[in-house]
Amino acid sequence: MSVAVDRDVRDLGEFRFDCGESVPSLAVAYEAYGEFDGDNAILVCHALTGSQNVATHRSGRGAADDADTIDAPHDPAGQAGAWWNDIVGPGKAVDTTEYYVVCANVPGSCYGTSGPASEAPDGEPWGTDFPPVTVGDWTRAQRRLLDDLGVGRLHAVVGGSVGGMNALDWAQRYPDDVRRVVPVAAAARLDPQCLGIDAVARRAITSDPNWNGGDYYGDEQDRPDQGLGLARQLGHVMYLSKASMADKFGRRSAVRGGSAGGELFPADPGAAFFPYRDVESYLDYQAESFVDRFDANSYLYLTRAMDDYDLAEGYESDAAALGAFEGEALLLSFTGDWHFTTEQSEALAEAFRESEVPVAHHVVDSDHGHDAFLVEPERVGPPLRDFLSEGVEGKAVSDTAEDDEDVGGSEYAPVHNSLFSG
Repeated sequence: MSVAVDRDVRDLGEFRFDCGESVPSLAVAYEAYGEFDGDNAILVCHALTGSQNVATHRSGRGAADDADTIDAPHDPAGQAGAWWNDIVGPGKAVDTTEYYVVCANVPGSCYGTSGPASEAPDGEPWGTDFPPVTVGDWTRAQRRLLDDLGVGRLHAVVGGSVGGMNALDWAQRYPDDVRRVVPVAAAARLDPQCLGIDAVARRAITSDPNWNGGDYYGDEQDRPDQGLGLARQLGHVMYLSKASMADKFGRRSAVRGGSAGGELFPADPGAAFFPYRDVESYLDYQAESFVDRFDANSYLYLTRAMDDYDLAEGYESDAAALGAFEGEALLLSFTGDWHFTTEQSEALAEAFRESEVPVAHHVVDSDHGHDAFLVEPERVGPPLRDFLSEGVEGKAVSDTAEDDEDVGGSEYAPVHNSLFSG
């Protein structure tokens, strides 16, 4: 089954960021799937290093189906290409034969939307002269893009990880413009542990001699690849759970060879004597593949945006921030995720309840950590599909807690009913 695909970059003209600085021209790269009927638009918000390529496509405009090739390899944690292909597409949970699905690369990124690596008015890359960006800037840029595409009110906004924060920002910033929001593996703000890990990741980049204050675009051989690779390795550790790492790697030794860990991370003293473990090999491979496709300055900008986000900023509480939203919400969280925990999602669900917003919190029992929202489509798809179609009354959304007053009946649908009722 084929669907129409619009893959393009729109110039939205002058754009003023939350920091007060402006760019004369903001380019936003996007992909749109399906046909718009005036009432069926869904915005999908990508995670930290994701792209607008949420599903498979052919290069340029045309038809897309399950046999299409993609321009970038599928990297579940990195989300380079077709990062939610098991969720978005014909007949899938976000059905592109029924909905008009738009995904836009956010400002500050490096997949076609304006960011540090983009050309500034002087013809050179912006580097760190590009204005600091916020999640609110992402939302306002998406609103401008949708206006340009002729899309008014959205049927839903769906996002995972920091994309879930982006979805929350839609409910707060444009409460009349969206009927349903779905923050997946997300929270109202980062906790101090994650803030600290992000700070170390940024310092890995800025302490790389090749970072050069963000001015490294002249020679690919002089990029801060080692710092960016270390930052990405920290991210991967954060995305996995103890159980998933134990199952995937254990303490097994790996065979040295190939490029993994070779050029980017030379052998340390004693490396010839001590084992090179599977987990090291995995992290080295992920680092080397990541530096080939992502910009170090963009990583600095996007992690800062994620760290800065706080739903309650300017309000007395999260509930007050959501007070004007009159739609419905579905929260999806995963028991093995310590980046954005089930407890954080439940606190967010309670804020929706306090605002009298119909909400379901669906907890998935998973050992996959934060990556679960990407690698377990069979657990994410059913409640998402039913919520998009039926709201919180959807069977897969609400039937696991239908008689449990302690957890709010259909307002809260955990796999483990006792998880928050004690």
